[in-house]
Amino acid sequence: MKTRITELFGIKHPIIQGGMHYVGFAELAAAVSNAGGLGIITGLTQRTPELLAKEIAKCRDMTDKPFGVNVTFLPAITQPPYHEYIAAINDGGVKIVETAGRSPEQYMSALKATGIKVIHKCTSVRHSLKAEQIGCDAVSVDGFECGGHPGEDDIPNMILLPRAADELKIPFVASGGMADARSLVAALAMGAEGMNMGTRFIATKEAPVHENVKRAIVEASELDTRLVMRPLRNTERVLKNAGVDKLLEIEREKGANTSFKDIHDLVASVYPRVMLEGQMDAGAWSCGMVVGLINDIPTVKELIDRIMSEAEKLVRGRLEKLLAA
Repeated sequence: MKTRITELFGIKHPIIQGGMHYVGFAELAAAVSNAGGLGIITGLTQRTPELLAKEIAKCRDMTDKPFGVNVTFLPAITQPPYHEYIAAINDGGVKIVETAGRSPEQYMSALKATGIKVIHKCTSVRHSLKAEQIGCDAVSVDGFECGGHPGEDDIPNMILLPRAADELKIPFVASGGMADARSLVAALAMGAEGMNMGTRFIATKEAPVHENVKRAIVEASELDTRLVMRPLRNTERVLKNAGVDKLLEIEREKGANTSFKDIHDLVASVYPRVMLEGQMDAGAWSCGMVVGLINDIPTVKELIDRIMSEAEKLVRGRLEKLLAA
């Protein structure tokens, strides 16, 4: 399947593995790229630029296909050394960067200096247009269904994707609620050039996370995610657990007066405890409503091959028959 995204990134299938904290290691990124998609290493999971350089080298040893690095620009009193992370990406010969969080505008010249292609994750049309304006090559349009930060507009992909198609000139992929061939075909029908999957890739054999995490995703339904940090206007969709229940109780009690300090222990340093140690009630970790569509733990290749095979059947079979009828 050829789309503007496969052509832009030099990949076989229009499927991207989004950056995920303590999930996007070399093992998963290489598996996705080897299967024909675009694997992504999560840059800030690596505590220093030097460690990111080693992770990039490790991934390069595991695949000769294109892969990228996610760089998330976070609001913080002490900023990570972003220019040093970008230098590690450049030195590692990586030509694709997924940016997220705040606008990457101040870092675009450093990213573009060596011919890096930038895909920025956006939760609204206005932010997507800004990404296009500052020179991003593509955007990942993130609907309200997504795991992680869906923004504050609460627009689901059935509306957001066609709106993006109406406004954007650069290609975009659909993110949030993407899990299977139906997701891909629907995204293409609404104007996207592919899809970005996060939660679905956690439930694969190569994902370097604790088996408790994979089982929790398979056992969860679409009713099992919660929105936290809404009073802080830093909304995050997470999987329900005892820690999240406690967090929500604090937010209900304090309401608009909730501060980050009030919930710090339930959102900070949670990922290593969940993803590496399997402490499922430790606190809030990003997870999409798409868990309701995830029922198995295949290899990455099995998953991508299945998606592409079933997508072709949907297009050539069901949709063509409907048109003929």
